[in-house]
Parts: sequence; structure tokens; C-alpha cells
Amino acid sequence: MGLFGSKPLYTPSYKVQGDEVAVFDTSKGTIVVRLDGEGAPIHVANFCELAEKGFYNGLTFHRYEPGFVIQGGDPAGNGTGGPGYCIHEEYTTNPHNSHEDGALAMARASDPNSAGSQFYFCLGPQHFLDKGYTVFGQTIEGLDTIAALRKGDVINSITIEHRA
Repeated sequence: MGLFGSKPLYTPSYKVQGDEVAVFDTSKGTIVVRLDGEGAPIHVANFCELAEKGFYNGLTFHRYEPGFVIQGGDPAGNGTGGPGYCIHEEYTTNPHNSHEDGALAMARASDPNSAGSQFYFCLGPQHFLDKGYTVFGQTIEGLDTIAALRKGDVINSITIEHRA
């Protein structure tokens, strides 16, 4: 999932509470994702931190592979950009690391510790990715919106809410 090369590993300052939900406002509609702060605390903290800074606002989905994934979160818009740092992988430690339909996971380059800001939604189950990419959330509303997304569609904003 082509990304930039290795950068220093970053430890987010966001404190995961375990009840985080990401609300994606896109040009095709709304997506609500329950984030997995227990299974992927670094990824959730990083994603929440970026979302709360407005990092994703106005970015586009730059990759669409029918029946596979829709990918976004690249400030360069072409699959090569990121936040200027990388985070440690959690697919080897996350007990919930399952690429189900609507799963939210982090894209990365060949280095397991190269994820930064690029994420993807699974368009159907993609379990062959379970042993190589960190899932950090599952869609609870908006699978129809995910199915309608295409390359070039806009992420207006991502808001982090706390729901029991």
C-alpha cells in the first residue's frame, strides 16, 4: 500500500479513553466508526490526534480498488504523503485485528512500522491482510456511504466523539 519511506517512530500524546467513535463527514455522506482503543491504542491515539488537529479536513480518497479498499488520509493526494512520522505496528498484538467489511485500518509501506496517516476501509472481508496491517476500527453506520466512495471524493472532516 505505497507510502513514504521510514521516518522516526512517533508516540501520540492523545490519551485513549476506550469509547472513541470517529464520525467521517464525506462528500458522499456520513460514516461512523467505533475505534478499538484496547486492541490498537497507538493507532487510535494517532488517528484521534490527527483528526482533532484537522489534519484530514479537505483531503481526498486517493485510491479505490473495487471489492478491495477505498484509501485516504494522504496530504499529497497520491499515496506518497503522510504526517512526517511513523507509528509502531499493532497487527501482531491486536486480538481484534480482523479485516471485516467496513473495517478501518492503517496503510503502510513495506516496513511494518511505516504507517502514519493513510487509512483504508475494507470493501468486503479482506482477511489475507490480517497478518500485515493494523485494524483500528469497525464501521457501525454508513456502510452504504463507504460503498459509494470513489477516488477523488472528499473527507470534509473527521470528528472524534465519546460514546458508551
